[in-house]
Amino acid sequence: MKHVAHWDDVEPRRRESGHLVGGWYDLGGAAESFSVGLKRILVDPGKWSTPAHAEGAEEEIFFVLGGSGLSWQDGEVFEVGENDCLVHLPEGHAHTLRAGSEGLDVLAFGQRKPQGNTVLPRAGVAWMHPSWVDVGGPSPWEREALAGEPEVGEISPRPARIANLSQGIRWDLDTGAVDLNLGDVVGSVETGLSHMAITPGGEGYPPHCHAAEEELFVVLEGSGTVTLGDERADVRRGSIVSRPAGTRVAHSFRAGGDGLAYLAYGTREPNDVVYYPRTDEIRFRGVGVTLPAGKH
Repeated sequence: MKHVAHWDDVEPRRRESGHLVGGWYDLGGAAESFSVGLKRILVDPGKWSTPAHAEGAEEEIFFVLGGSGLSWQDGEVFEVGENDCLVHLPEGHAHTLRAGSEGLDVLAFGQRKPQGNTVLPRAGVAWMHPSWVDVGGPSPWEREALAGEPEVGEISPRPARIANLSQGIRWDLDTGAVDLNLGDVVGSVETGLSHMAITPGGEGYPPHCHAAEEELFVVLEGSGTVTLGDERADVRRGSIVSRPAGTRVAHSFRAGGDGLAYLAYGTREPNDVVYYPRTDEIRFRGVGVTLPAGKH
């Protein structure tokens, strides 16, 4: 089915440049997302994920699937591990990740904005995709490798922009499902991330579609089905579902006998309109009002 993929079917891109070593999986591309992207990064033990960088326009949210390591942010380091969530706002801290002895498995959610201007302070270059400022010469990754590993001093207390799943803001649905809001906890602004847990045989949010917001879902546990309009597909750990805005195709999830848990990432558009075909209602996000659609 279109917009449904699985990470087992995505070929990794192996990246090795000095201390930067890991496998990259383009999950957003596999699920045909449009205005947002998703990478799974498996960082080798003791190695680093990316050149230290600060985005000029894009907000990034990371979720740690497994392993442990350090989040390096402008010279400070913070411990991170399984089920931790991190946000990096535009024009904020330069950041990267170092894996611990067992490696680090992370999901990196982000926006796709043209003319992003990503600054790599240690490499002394700014990335203006698809090239960099001085056009040619060593790539930003090569430059970062030449700069050597970032210094790692004493571990600092974690800032508010890093939180664990257990700290999520809980919302109990009438269906028995539980939505843990992580984005608001870590202070994301233009995008959000939640963890949804659905009881066996139950449903999450009712079928709906967005006019302006795009969503990406990653199944973490259990199994079930996703319904996209008149189509239905089985999902399990590793399934990715993208819902670009303006498709007019309603989506919903239902758990199998072992329950279903997934991450839901999306943009926050104040002008978004949500349509619920089951009740024939529309919701205007910016003003928080729900009205009958009056569809005939």
